[in-house]
Amino acid sequence: MRAYCWACVLTGLLAFGLACGQNTKAPKEIDYDELSKLMEQPGKVYFLDVREPYEIEKLGSVKGYVNIPMSQLAARLNEIPKDKLIVTL
Repeated sequence: MRAYCWACVLTGLLAFGLACGQNTKAPKEIDYDELSKLMEQPGKVYFLDVREPYEIEKLGSVKGYVNIPMSQLAARLNEIPKDKLIVTL
């Protein structure tokens, strides 16, 4: 797994919650073991990478994550399922 920016993760979660206007819980930081368990449940979890293309080019992404850059998030909210746990990178 490649390194990634925790600030991006937290910003993504907060921005998503604000943009969709839903009541959201405070972002929860998860560890590698929790992430591994979530990755085994593809039907229940939606993996969202909100980094910009240049960030992904520099750092790489994680297999299974869908990329919707922060700059496009508001316009593409309809692509994000509302019935799944969203894990943001």
